[in-house]
Amino acid sequence: MLKIDLIVLGKIKEKYLNEAIDEYKKRISRFASLNIIELKDRDKPDKLSDAELEKIVDEESEEILTKLDETSFVITLEIAGKLLTSEEFADAIKNAGVDGYSKITLIIGGSNGFNKKVSDKADLKLSFGRMTMNHKLMRVVLLEQIFRCFKIINNEAYHK
Repeated sequence: MLKIDLIVLGKIKEKYLNEAIDEYKKRISRFASLNIIELKDRDKPDKLSDAELEKIVDEESEEILTKLDETSFVITLEIAGKLLTSEEFADAIKNAGVDGYSKITLIIGGSNGFNKKVSDKADLKLSFGRMTMNHKLMRVVLLEQIFRCFKIINNEAYHK
């Protein structure tokens, strides 16, 4: 069974988001083993210098890097990444398996993203558009798309 790690920053306190995440985790479990790795989201006071903010992003990024498995197909979510349709995303997931990957790691950065070291580890840099989205809500959107991928890959109704 395919293993999926989702590396994220911060815990979700909102009940409605946790309920949606739990629902998609349950749906995905038919197709893959899903592990959500929640890392500490550093406090970012409003008045940080660029250097201070960069230091925090570097610390978060270094922690992300410690969680990466070198044998995993790595997908980062980045505004400047590739825009894919759901079908193209499904093909990317399917092709990773065909290429011999048994594990896929997806990374959602914190509110200020991650640094170049994390981006450079990506086998696929994925964008959901040029708009910035709350990273907690993005977790739900990504899980829905992962579920949709498996429905597409398995030619099951849902994705239309």
